[in-house]
Amino acid sequence: MAAGPEAPPASACQVPKARTSLAAYLPRVAERLASGLPVRIVALGSSSTAGAGASAPDRTYPARLAHYLHQWAGSVEVSVLNKGINGETDDQTVERIGSDVLAQNADLLIWQVGANTVLRDGDFALSEKSVRRGVEQAQAAGLDVVLMDLQYAPRMLAKDRTDAMLAQIAHVAADEHVGLFQRFAVMRDLVESKRMTVGQLIGPDGVHQSDAGYDCVARTLAAGIEDAIRPQQGRAD
Repeated sequence: MAAGPEAPPASACQVPKARTSLAAYLPRVAERLASGLPVRIVALGSSSTAGAGASAPDRTYPARLAHYLHQWAGSVEVSVLNKGINGETDDQTVERIGSDVLAQNADLLIWQVGANTVLRDGDFALSEKSVRRGVEQAQAAGLDVVLMDLQYAPRMLAKDRTDAMLAQIAHVAADEHVGLFQRFAVMRDLVESKRMTVGQLIGPDGVHQSDAGYDCVARTLAAGIEDAIRPQQGRAD
């Protein structure tokens, strides 16, 4: 894998608090942290979860997320399992919920969805049906769930139905009462505020994140999770 830029300073990854909000409370994670019990998170998805474009496994977003969560979790053990598989679409990923999420005794599922359906001009209805099925399966087992939407990247921006997928993911998250990490909006805000450039966030293939991009996603997602374990801040009205 090609090496990306070094991780940016914290000041470069600042976005409005509304962007990092997951708009949901994470009761299982909150309860386990309050009780001093270990928290296990599964990062599920395709190549931008697996870490395509990262210079090393410890530069993927799940690895960086674990790093940032450890900074505020204190003595509580927080683990993040990377269950991303390159090239998958949501109808393929949902078939792994049992083996790669439930069988791992996860407390929180972070599911990166929709990207390959957009990039391949795929079936939006199948994507929605699959995501709903997986979310409901995880919820039935008592897990907290956060959906992660698309990356802000040149190849994604070139697609006509990017906005439609963003709206679909947001609708599913709201309808199923689960968290939503607005990765697209976070990355767009970083670019529009001139804190980072597209070239710093995205690698030369025009779609996968660089080390710096994965780091910023992880940093802002960690901030969202931290807020979402506080009912007064994280719970949607």
